[in-house]
Amino acid sequence: MRPPVGTRRSRATRVLLLIVAVALLAVGCGADTPTPASIDTLVDIGAGLQGPTGVKATVYTQGPEKQAAYAVDDKGQLWIATADYTDSGSDAVYLVTQSGAAPTRVISGLHTALGLLWRDGTLYVSSKERVDAYSGFDGTTFASTTEIVALPVGVGENNGLALGPDGRIRLGISAPCDHCTPTSPYSGAVVSFLPDGRDLRVDASAIRAPIGLAYYPGSADLFATMNQRDDLGDATPGDALGLVQTGQRWGFPDCYGQGGDVCAGVATATATLDAHAAVGGVAIVTGQLGPRVGTAALVAEWSAGKVQRVTLAIDGASYAATVTPFLTGFTNPLPIIQRADGTLLVGDWSTGTIYQIAQT
Repeated sequence: MRPPVGTRRSRATRVLLLIVAVALLAVGCGADTPTPASIDTLVDIGAGLQGPTGVKATVYTQGPEKQAAYAVDDKGQLWIATADYTDSGSDAVYLVTQSGAAPTRVISGLHTALGLLWRDGTLYVSSKERVDAYSGFDGTTFASTTEIVALPVGVGENNGLALGPDGRIRLGISAPCDHCTPTSPYSGAVVSFLPDGRDLRVDASAIRAPIGLAYYPGSADLFATMNQRDDLGDATPGDALGLVQTGQRWGFPDCYGQGGDVCAGVATATATLDAHAAVGGVAIVTGQLGPRVGTAALVAEWSAGKVQRVTLAIDGASYAATVTPFLTGFTNPLPIIQRADGTLLVGDWSTGTIYQIAQT
């Protein structure tokens, strides 16, 4: 099985994705953050998943296959976008009103819908070369649809969306290739724009593929999951979680963590994850899942079938981090979101199952 369009690689000949050892960075745990050893041993937590003691898993509902992105609206309802790995224009957005409810298809005919955001009664959907705003939902359909951002043909895949504390919407856009130099300034970048689509700008550039976006709660610190190049053999870097700041350059395609002059002035990752992991969604928890999980970014690894826990401890202007497995037992986890009650929802792209993770 190849990764979905938003996370797959652009190699001429695709090979079986190999999972290599996790590269650990320096630990900077706060008082409420346990050491990684405290959750190294994963146990059965329900619904066929393994995780740390102190959390439980249940099936929230059975959703559509090929789930790629989530949003939660003002009523606590779950919105689901699908994205197949072939673009046939048959992707869609579904609504799940509550746990156990069957998903209802609300929007059809989309092309690779990889990002969702709910803001002030409006659902934003990022798909191939565009972002659309849907408003006036009456429980069945939206009253109006507006294309608010139109991007150049071939720009790359539009990925996750996030609303910043400055009121601007951020969007991750992949490079249209594995290791070429993109021609559009929007390719391989995190861009931002106003909610009506005006003032589109590049915030950070030269990123192979920024997929999932999440703000550290109560701050302007934006984290992005990043897929890396696949053509480097033994030198292939691990996928990454990075703190994205305005004006940064991340070095793609020339710098991939090898050091030297080519990497001078290039931003570095907060945490290195598995190589060829096809990292996807990310959610940041700050104790809602208990002290053993603590403050961490929870990152879905599509190819590895697991969710990684990246501890986050503020270290001056950056964060110290350590990577340990958090959840296993999935086929291909991709979308992940935290709800207002603190529970976590994780979707399996291959099976369509939506899992709820809560503190026991």
